[in-house]
Formats: sequence, structure tokens, C-alpha cells
Amino acid sequence: MSISEDGLRKNQANFASLSPLSFLERTRKTFPNQTAIEYKDYKLSYKQAGQRCDALANLIKNQNFNSGSTIAVMLPNIPVMWECHFGVPMAIGVLNAINTRLDSHTVQFILEHGEAKLFIYDSEYSPIVEKVFENLKNPPSLIEFVDEIAGNKRSNFANKVNCLDYETELKNFIGTTFEHVLPNDEWNSIALNYTSGTTGNPKGVVYHHRGAYLNAIGNSLTWDLPMHPKYLWTLPMFHCNGWCFPWTITERAGTHVCLRQPAGELIVEAFQKHNVTHLCGAPIVMQMVADHLLQNKISLEKDIRMMTAGAPPPEAVLSKMASCGIEVIHVYGLTEIYGPAVVCAWHPEWNELDSSEKARLKARQGVVYSVQENMKIIEPETNKDVPKDGKSLGEVLIKGNITMKGYYKNKKATDEAFEGGWFHTGDLGVWYEDGYIQLKDRSKDIIISGGENISSIEVEDAIYKHPEVIAVAVVAKEDEKWGETPCAFIELSEGSTVSEIDLKDHCKSLLAGFKVPRYFNFTELPKTSTGKIQKFKLREQTKLI
Repeated sequence: MSISEDGLRKNQANFASLSPLSFLERTRKTFPNQTAIEYKDYKLSYKQAGQRCDALANLIKNQNFNSGSTIAVMLPNIPVMWECHFGVPMAIGVLNAINTRLDSHTVQFILEHGEAKLFIYDSEYSPIVEKVFENLKNPPSLIEFVDEIAGNKRSNFANKVNCLDYETELKNFIGTTFEHVLPNDEWNSIALNYTSGTTGNPKGVVYHHRGAYLNAIGNSLTWDLPMHPKYLWTLPMFHCNGWCFPWTITERAGTHVCLRQPAGELIVEAFQKHNVTHLCGAPIVMQMVADHLLQNKISLEKDIRMMTAGAPPPEAVLSKMASCGIEVIHVYGLTEIYGPAVVCAWHPEWNELDSSEKARLKARQGVVYSVQENMKIIEPETNKDVPKDGKSLGEVLIKGNITMKGYYKNKKATDEAFEGGWFHTGDLGVWYEDGYIQLKDRSKDIIISGGENISSIEVEDAIYKHPEVIAVAVVAKEDEKWGETPCAFIELSEGSTVSEIDLKDHCKSLLAGFKVPRYFNFTELPKTSTGKIQKFKLREQTKLI
């Protein structure tokens, strides 16, 4: 006999919309004196930080924007950026955090496409903002933030236009309260994040309150995150809303340690000054940290945990991190799935394996977060699942609660991405018998040489095993005979005398002959602000080789 649903209905007592706004509300009440923010010598308790979020929300509401209006921000990892992650949605706005390293044309496109009504920016970026406003249609209202802690001043551009000053305006509302109100629908949009747009204009990825709440919780569950962590902001908060960690760390009543400019030396200094326990970043950030620690013979006073995503971390880099006392957890995600949504969930028995085997297993992307639903790998031409043999290549598909609402004002791209009821990632990987996946490449990064598929990631991993290689990227170069051939771009450690012949011999000892790059170029690699190597720029460079 089934339970009758008669009289059992959702009501205000038994149902509330899921939203990360609840995290700040609970933490500021439960741990009001716990340190929320540290930025150099600047500190705020959760009581003080919450008051500033209230003030920001009231400031925005005072502008009389319509509910759901886009509020764009262009800020580094400073306290104001954290405030926007709460103050904007509190005011029923949609937060559009813009990559601080974009060119003026792309920023202009984002502001126009996202229909921003208010734009909060750091005075350091005023030259690019000024260029944007030369040709901007329907320009948003402007608020400039001047980071006096970093020694910055109000810009000439702000003085020329009707631009408000962030701190001046905020002071008008400090001390005012803001009623904690959850969205009437958890499907309501909380954030608009634009993809990198390496081929054409970027796409606007829309997040909802429910997904942001769930992935924030998913981060805690996946990382077994304790209460009151000290989290260092090396991952940009504009990138997938900092993988939802502005909300995760707040739920844990942790301290957000802000770092305006990440670099190996500055990160290690922050470790020591702020007693950091956790951080996130791309594999290139791991390399910077490990190299600085090892080259300067610095020993960490306590273990640190780091979450990394992006390209699979090379085994050599993982081994370096372990030797420095930094425990690495490997995740995988995209902007479209709120940042990380897949994790290399660790088995206790794997701890007994040797370091090389542990690094090999950790390099796999793994299985879905507990708060995501499912994942599979298909053969794109047939839509059939590939065998779980660790060899058969296919496209990674994913579905669940931490998947975007869709692409803003782009129905065609949304429909294509969700074809068949799954999100099509565009990433290629293999599936193992234990259900773990491992990425082999983006579909556009596979090198087809003489009819053979070559994974650029596999070649990069081999080159990374050379002790004097700091960073490497392998792309396809057109070849009259083979169609395409691998071309390697490499950064070497300072003072290295490694030659092209040395690296070719190194690769031949680890790879099949046809996978060994024909070209080796020693140069600084172009990277995004999140540390990802911009392969599209390197593909252009191959035409000059």
C-alpha cells in the first residue's frame, strides 16, 4: 500500500529554495567573530563582512534595477570580489564576473550581450574600461573600486565620467540591514559566466541558485573540507565563480585569504603569513609553487591541500608536490558544470602503491561528484557507450543538478550541447573498468598523423617527466606528408642547457616513434589568468615554423 499524497504539499514550513545566500546568513549568526577575510594586514570578521554585503545589496537596490538584472564586475581576488558574490544575488541581481585579462573588444561584447545594468571595476583596469566605453551601446552605470591596500588611486577615466566610488557609496549604507530573502524559485539565475571564446565570441553560461548551492556543498563533500579552513585565493574568482568556493568556504565559516596577484613567491609568502590550509589552481600553479619551494629549499611548517583541475596533472608535477608536503586532489569540470563536477575519488588501498603508480591513478579525472548525477563516454558517430577498457576513445557526456541552465540568448548552442538529454563536453577520454574516466584531449586537440590519433596530453606527460621542463604544450602542425605532426612548445628551468636532441631522445624512451614531436620550440607559453595554456595561439605560431 502506497502513502497517499493527499494533503501533503510543499509549504513555507517544509520547503525553501536552495541558495548559497543561506550560507552567509547562517555563518554570520553562528560565527560572527570568526575571521572571514584576510588581505595582507586587512581583516574582517563574518559580522563585519556580512554588514558590507548588506550595504552592497542596499546600494544596488537603491539603483532601482529590475529583478534579475545583470551586474558585471571586473575585479581581482580581493575582498570586494567576495562581497559581490553575496551582495549582488542578495539584491536579486545576476553576477557577471569578467575575466580581468580580456581585451577591450571582448569585454565590450560581454557587457552588451549580457545587458549589464551596473559595472563595478577595479581602478587598475580603467584603461581597458575606457576603451570599452568609447563604442559601448547602452552603457551600464559605473562604480570604480580603488584598492588603497595595493597603493592604487582613483583613475582619470573615473573623474571624466559619471562614475561612483565604491567605498564612498558603500559607506552610505553601512549599518543598514538587509532582509534575508531566498529566491522565490531556486531555478532563478545567480550568475552569468562567459566561456573563453577562443573560436568566435564567448558564450554566456547561466547558473541557477540550486546548482550554486549544490556544487558549493559538493566541494566540501569531495574534499572532506573541515570547518574553519584558511583558503588562499589563487584561482580567480571570475573563473566559474571561483569553482563555487566563495560560497563553499563561507558555509564552512572559513577564512578567505585574498591574493591580488598569484605568483610562486607570493603564494608561498601567503602560506607562511596566513597559515593557509587549502587552495585551488591549474597544474601550472602547482608547478610554480613546487619550483619556488624546492629551488629555495623552503620547508612548509604544516601540510597543505590543493585541488587542481584543467589538463591532467603530469605525474612528475604530482610527485614534486608530494615531496613538498602538499596533498593534491584532482578534479575535472567546465564552466558549463559550475567548475569541478568530477573527482578522482581516492581509495585507501591505493596509499600502499609506489609513488609512480599513485601519480598515474591520480592523473585520472575519475567519477562524478555526489551532487552530480551521471557521466559516460560515447563514440560520437554511433552514440554508443565505448568499452570500459582504458583504451577506446570517445566524448565525455555528463548530466545532473550542477549543469548550466543553458547558453544565454543562444538557443542553437544550448540545444546542441544538451542533445539526447546529456551535456556534451567536447572532451575526449577513455573509460576504465572501475568506472573512472581519463581525459585524453579536447576534440580539437587530437593530432591525427598518418591516420593515427595522437593524444597531445600523452606527449606532454612524457615531456614533463624530464626534470628540467617547467611547462609544455603540444599542438598539431600541418605536414605535407602526414597531414599533421606533433609540435612541442617548452619552458625550461632557469639555466637549463637541455637541447632539442636531448628531449627527442627523452621522448623516444617513453613514446612510440610516431608520437615523438618533430619540432621543439623553447619559449614562454601564453597562458590565461587561470594558468591554462592558450593552445590556439600556439597553433598560429606553428605556421611560422
